Amino acid sequence: MFDDLQKRLGTALSKVRGRSRISEEDVKAVLAEVRTGLLEADVHFRVAKDFLARVKESCLREEVLKSLSPEQQILKILNDELVHILGSENRELSLDAAPPAVILMCGLQGSGKTTTSVKLGLHLKNKGKRVAVVSVDTQRPAAIEQLAQLSKKYEVPNLRYEANVGAVEIAKLAKKDAHKQNFEVLIVDTAGRLQVDEELMKELQEINRVTGAVERLLVVDSMMGQQAVEVAESFDRDMEITGSVLTKLDGDSRGGAALSIVTTTGRPIKFIGTGERVQDLEPFYPDRMASRLLDMGDVLTLIDKAQEVISEDEAREAAEKMQNMGQFTLEDFRKQMKMISKMGPIGNLMKMMPGMGQMSEALNQVDAEKEMKRANAIIDSMTLHERKNPDVLNGSRRARIASGSGNQVQDVNQFIKRFLDARKMMKNMGKLSKMFGGGSGGNSGNPFGGGGNPFGGAGRRGGGKGFGRKF
Repeated sequence: MFDDLQKRLGTALSKVRGRSRISEEDVKAVLAEVRTGLLEADVHFRVAKDFLARVKESCLREEVLKSLSPEQQILKILNDELVHILGSENRELSLDAAPPAVILMCGLQGSGKTTTSVKLGLHLKNKGKRVAVVSVDTQRPAAIEQLAQLSKKYEVPNLRYEANVGAVEIAKLAKKDAHKQNFEVLIVDTAGRLQVDEELMKELQEINRVTGAVERLLVVDSMMGQQAVEVAESFDRDMEITGSVLTKLDGDSRGGAALSIVTTTGRPIKFIGTGERVQDLEPFYPDRMASRLLDMGDVLTLIDKAQEVISEDEAREAAEKMQNMGQFTLEDFRKQMKMISKMGPIGNLMKMMPGMGQMSEALNQVDAEKEMKRANAIIDSMTLHERKNPDVLNGSRRARIASGSGNQVQDVNQFIKRFLDARKMMKNMGKLSKMFGGGSGGNSGNPFGGGGNPFGGAGRRGGGKGFGRKF
């Protein structure tokens, strides 16, 4: 997401990097690069024009032109303006209403309303809310069944009614039943259309009236680009939406909708969908998104993801293992890989680290998921004794592991070598740290380990594309 714009902004800042003084011509060169990036990202032309005007005005101030660190000054200006057009601050759902508080999910067909309804239901459930979902989509065949299957899979309560009852009547019944069953929140998945039309809006308005929805969220496919703005303006005009959810951001390298929709509608983005998994729904933080765009990382979201899937006991156990790397085994490493995989695609996690945007091309060439699966396959083909005692892995054992995991013996050899090298290095770092009063080698509290990447990089015969070869 935002890969192209991130690259353009990086190029723009490089034009003044290392300068102790800049001129008005330098500022124009920076703005030209930013303008190209915004247009390529499919940002709405009105938003791009206003953004550039404000950035230009700020950059041409005397304190910037005569600053000893103009790059940092321009970086701050870009960050502030990006945060501004993205909505300034995180806006939480407003659920302060007599239960059940109703959330109306609306949007065009194919925008991802049904999946997002379940994702949001799971998000609220994990926050301790008693939440139920219901489909009032009587237009699309099997829509009610789709929501029922998804909600069952992820254990989100579903209220189900027959389609012939009618959308408005289903909404009425669902709110009544949700109240009887003491649900705090009711998420209503509405029907979509291929385009905004009068019939759709009338039905939504009536459902909104009978449910008294406290939140009316527009689900928008981010890959629609500037068309997303037109859709948002239409829904806001007729429905007075309270916010939006941008889906499929993981599949859109441009991201223009996110940079346009808040400014043009005045309504905040409340959530973003960053993947196909039901867990891939994130609250939207403008400052964090701006930080990602400027390649300053998003460590706070990374921490949030870790806290959601890794228990305190797991983190403590992992930290203790890292403090005593001499006893760190392949079984421990396997557990840590499972922890990381719970947080989402490793490529997405790496891009949340500061500076990783500059390595986006290298990251794109590395199939991180494939390398992790290969490492898992190698470890799974070992016995428990071998995982706990990697020093016993002689030639015959390695040949058996290679055969069992579908790899070459050289793949297994390189993987084990990298693991043992990383363990040795971290053990030495721990000793040095203790000598200088550092205690645990600088890894206490880090459940993911560090100092070396034993999986990946082994490649195939003739040279592969693993982590070790790239980085």
